[in-house]
Amino acid sequence: MTEKLDKETSDKVSFITFIVPEFAAAYKMNIQDAYFYLKKYGGWDFLNEHWGALHTANPFHTVDYLYKICYKNGGQR
Repeated sequence: MTEKLDKETSDKVSFITFIVPEFAAAYKMNIQDAYFYLKKYGGWDFLNEHWGALHTANPFHTVDYLYKICYKNGGQR
């Protein structure tokens, strides 16, 4: 049986599956490495908590925000 996602969850998944590859491309990482980097340095939590506001920003700025969060938490890229 397949359950349909509610609109908010569907929008969140769509945004995250768009922005993680954008982050990966910006920092010349593969998508899996980008995911683990974001998880390790707090970007993933920030993305999940603030996706509603982030998805309205320019993707360039969202990637920059994620970089700054990760850098603040010890990320070195």
